[in-house]
Amino acid sequence: MTKMDIKGTETGVTRLFHLDLPPEAVDRFTTQAGTGEWPLSYALGADKLRPSFVETVAIKVLGQMRLSDYLAEAHGVTGKDFARLRPQIDGLKGHVVILPSQAFGNTSQTLTVASPLRWIGTFSEVEPETEAQPIRSQSVKGAVPRGEGPEDPLAKGGSPLLRAILIVIGAALLGVLFYVLFG
Repeated sequence: MTKMDIKGTETGVTRLFHLDLPPEAVDRFTTQAGTGEWPLSYALGADKLRPSFVETVAIKVLGQMRLSDYLAEAHGVTGKDFARLRPQIDGLKGHVVILPSQAFGNTSQTLTVASPLRWIGTFSEVEPETEAQPIRSQSVKGAVPRGEGPEDPLAKGGSPLLRAILIVIGAALLGVLFYVLFG
């Protein structure tokens, strides 16, 4: 059994597992049943696993594409460990399970990987370049100083219409109160 800790804050990581099952048993193992039973989750020892992020790949379906190329292109997998394991990855037969960080639903947990799963590797994904350019429009240069823009009626304690409505309501309430007390 292989144990691995998953941090709830983890992002940008893809885990690859070989699935040692005959083709006819793969669907039953990797699909969550309507009753909630899910053999894949049990074999991983996962507390939380999001089905929409679990990918099962029949290697023969890739045709001429190597599995390592698929991982690099579809999941952005990169790094020294990945480069070192490419020959082993490309030598796999049957089915694999690919679990990106999102599959664990931001839940910290310890996986205890059991048969028929065999852990192949944990790889980092390419981080997108997110260099932001500064905004250069005039509107971001600062606030308009008081006295240069139009007068703001709310800056003087509210709009005149709102004041008039409040005075009328207050006078009506006083009138009703006066009528009830002395009427």
